[in-house]
Amino acid sequence: MIGVLVSGNGTNLQALLDAGLPVSAVAANRKDAYALVRAREAGVPTATFGLDCHADRAERDLVMATWLEEHRVELVVLAGYMHLLTPPFLKRFPERVINVHPSLLPAFPGAHPIDDALAAGARTTGVSVHYVDEGLDTGPLITQEEVPVEPRDTLVERIHAVEHRLLPEVVRDLCLAAP
Repeated sequence: MIGVLVSGNGTNLQALLDAGLPVSAVAANRKDAYALVRAREAGVPTATFGLDCHADRAERDLVMATWLEEHRVELVVLAGYMHLLTPPFLKRFPERVINVHPSLLPAFPGAHPIDDALAAGARTTGVSVHYVDEGLDTGPLITQEEVPVEPRDTLVERIHAVEHRLLPEVVRDLCLAAP
């Protein structure tokens, strides 16, 4: 079973749902994340874990990890989740947390990789799917796919199209490989 962490619109969540993958829970750090609407419309349980309700991130992450476990989550997918996960969370799901990122890591980690690639004059960028560790987009790579920067006016859409194809492929493979 898959748990998905979200912060925003949820197009990568929608790609997982459209692929028929067994998403059993969706958690957000923002109650206004449209991804929660997508999950509810698909009949998937949702919850919001805002920092304002917890003493710190570690406490919030432990509560979120417990909620995910209660929903039988075995693989956690970050799909536009914009918070770093703390060691207590990662220890609950060892080597079972993955992220999709719109750059060819290790190039352009962080919150604005497309803008950063454009500002650096990169000719090529892309999409990475990687395991999550305690760093900022530093976990071991699972796969990457290049996307040419030009034409710039369609770059975001082309990156999203690769994300929406690549992430479900990786998740499906990981689900099939699980014991």
